[in-house]
Amino acid sequence: MTEPSGEFTGERADAVRNRARLLEAAAWLVAERGAERVTMHEVAQVAGVGKGTLFRRFGDRDGLLLALLDHVEAEFYDAYTSGPPPLGPGVSAQDRLTAFGCALIERVADETDLGPALGRRVPIGRRRTSRYGRAFRHHVTSLLREAGVVGDHTMIAHALLAFVDLETLDHLRNDDQVTTARLQSTWSDLVRRVTGADER
Repeated sequence: MTEPSGEFTGERADAVRNRARLLEAAAWLVAERGAERVTMHEVAQVAGVGKGTLFRRFGDRDGLLLALLDHVEAEFYDAYTSGPPPLGPGVSAQDRLTAFGCALIERVADETDLGPALGRRVPIGRRRTSRYGRAFRHHVTSLLREAGVVGDHTMIAHALLAFVDLETLDHLRNDDQVTTARLQSTWSDLVRRVTGADER
């Protein structure tokens, strides 16, 4: 996600630089070797800062990966909140919701996308309560409300997002050999049913 304005207000310039350097080093290592093989020691070494600085900044390895996940998700966040349609504004809420889920499914199938790669290494509880996890739920909830869906929008958003959750999609793709096209078609069907588009 884009960093909120003022998040680092009052923080020393060298601390801000160190954070950026650490995230850049972590991103490079993850892209080169995979998130599962990256250690805190290596990140500090590549960034050229002390290991203590890394732990003070992020707490632990999961904290580092979560911060990096929020960082790399910024581009997707911008795309679905203010980018061109159908993912961004300018089309119906139903079309945006369809495009959002289809984009998530496509990203999970893309082995070069750092977002899902990092998400798989972060405990599910921390991932769902992360800034990007909350943003996903807020976005889907808002679109359901805009589409005129009757019911508890927050809980319906949870139900829809459960289908495009990393664990669910990985299971369906890898264990059941479900194709990306079939997953996207199913998501589109779910959106039509939930928004009542088939009845209009």
